[in-house]
Amino acid sequence: MRLSPLVTSPTLTWGRKAGILAAVYVATLAINLDVTIVNVALPTIAKELDAGTRGLQWVVDGYNLAFAALVLAAGSLSDRYGRRPALILGLLGFAAASIAGALVDDTGALIVARFGMGVFAALIFPTTLSVISNTFRDRRQRAAAIGGWGAVVGVGVASGPVTSGLLLEHFYWGSVLLALVPPALLAALLAFLLVPESRESSVLRLDRRGLMVSIGFLGLLTYTVIEGPERGWHSMATLLGLAGSAVLLVVFVFVERAAEHPMLDVRLFTDRRFSAASASVAVAFFALAGFIFLITLYFQVVREFSPLSTGARILPVAIAIAIASVAGGALAPRIGTKAVVVSGLVSFGTAMAWIAGSIEVDTAYWSTIVPQMVLMGLGIGLISTPATESIMLVLPPTRAGVGSAVNDATRELGSTLGVAVIGSVFSSVFGASLRDGPFAATGHANEAADSVPVAFGFAGADRTLLTAVQNSFLDGLTIACIVVSALCYAAALAGLLALPGRRFHANASVAPQEAVLSPRT
Repeated sequence: MRLSPLVTSPTLTWGRKAGILAAVYVATLAINLDVTIVNVALPTIAKELDAGTRGLQWVVDGYNLAFAALVLAAGSLSDRYGRRPALILGLLGFAAASIAGALVDDTGALIVARFGMGVFAALIFPTTLSVISNTFRDRRQRAAAIGGWGAVVGVGVASGPVTSGLLLEHFYWGSVLLALVPPALLAALLAFLLVPESRESSVLRLDRRGLMVSIGFLGLLTYTVIEGPERGWHSMATLLGLAGSAVLLVVFVFVERAAEHPMLDVRLFTDRRFSAASASVAVAFFALAGFIFLITLYFQVVREFSPLSTGARILPVAIAIAIASVAGGALAPRIGTKAVVVSGLVSFGTAMAWIAGSIEVDTAYWSTIVPQMVLMGLGIGLISTPATESIMLVLPPTRAGVGSAVNDATRELGSTLGVAVIGSVFSSVFGASLRDGPFAATGHANEAADSVPVAFGFAGADRTLLTAVQNSFLDGLTIACIVVSALCYAAALAGLLALPGRRFHANASVAPQEAVLSPRT
């Protein structure tokens, strides 16, 4: 049976397109605020809900696990059944789960609510990019729209801490979740009124096997990475989890190659413009998540700033990301994705190397730390937007949901790996340094080595012990920054070989497919 005739986005007025962008950007802001807004509230949640360390970990990671496991399947389902209803359903569900989380009175219920928020966020995030791709067919217009999207992502992630700190200064811990409700409801209303329907008309059968295997693969891999630092990277559970993930990845490739209508054409990963851009996004968010993790500890524990003050001091990163995301979206169609993304990777790597060589307990904020964060934010913006646009350009607009989901999955896995790996590197160096110093004679060396706040608590006013803890922290921070810097430089060299240059064209092996667009009147 033939579906409704094609009505393309160029028939939309510029006013309508601006309204669509507003809906998409507000939705993007809501779910990216959630990435970091809860982190600053964790000490308060621990006190109010009597939550232990593992419970607090899963308040954060429950969201991450649900999102990462379901985002690829959600992107595919939105392509098939419609991006507009997926966006509206996701936003309403996200708002409801946020309200439920704010009203609970025990840690277990909060973790369940956070899982629910992750499920609905998986519906929202890939749909935002696919709506942009189907609304703006001209490459320069689409790149500019994606640049704005990238700016909102960066602002949401980096402004989460200051928003949380401001709320906790005046309200109870649940306010950080309730703050996500108004933008989600506003975005749902705008989507209902302005976003046109779009879905893929060519897929006649749902790839159920591909959906299930993708959920298993992404879920197991994310869970293994989350638990890696706790269990140990060489533990049997971690090794089995990684091996199982590799097996499921191989199964997914075979299932998709055999499927008549695969949810994801795995041949795309043989196109270096798609795979290299995806890897660049993963590296960028690996580095960003690792940096936010480390700098939050530095500001709150070493410098003893309040949550609000800490969040405010991270804002230069958000501002720089916003500026560079817009600039990167404008530059990529003109000078090529390669030049822009490689410049971003070098910028971020240089910022981390600068931090490694200059960080001290009393490093000047305005003259040193701010320029470092600006350089870092410029790097993220120059990487994220052009790489995302490259991923979306390889696919036809009718498969934009899956393309966006690949981009989102690499972001989430990169972020999760960033916190896990950089956190492990930092903890290893910090613990080893602490055990070799004056703490060895106190009898508390092992306890202190397991937790930065505990170590500073044990040190108290003892100048010798405090200096030992501070030096151990700086040792761990320095090595972690060197690791991130080396990764960025290595990715920049790889990008010179693999990323698309000025003569980039969509992959001819993926035939354009007819979209069904039924705009509301």
